[in-house]
Amino acid sequence: QLQLVASGGGLVQAGGSLRPSCAASGRTASHYAMGWFRQSPGKEREFVAAIRGGGGHRLYADSVKGRFTISRDNAKNTVYLQMNSLKSEDTAVYYCAAPTTSLTQTRESEYRYWGQGTQVTVSS
Repeated sequence: QLQLVASGGGLVQAGGSLRPSCAASGRTASHYAMGWFRQSPGKEREFVAAIRGGGGHRLYADSVKGRFTISRDNAKNTVYLQMNSLKSEDTAVYYCAAPTTSLTQTRESEYRYWGQGTQVTVSS
């Protein structure tokens, strides 16, 4: 069993930065790939970024490539999403999640464990 707690969202002006984090509990948390998804009002939840279990391979949605960076600190069982050059369209609730594998995944259906979400609001 894996439990995820996301934090670090907030309100920022367009062009600014935020770094949400996701703390995972569980003895083998570092073995799991981790991902970030987001959901804006009236829209479906969408994939943002993922990182392989143990680190290394990363995947990004086209909309955030070059602006967002996913990383992890396995000693702390924590995953981060560095978000730079934020735009108003990045406003959403951001969720961290873990699939049941160490391989990076983009499909929501592959993810079993979910955090509670953290609100990111970008003002223009």
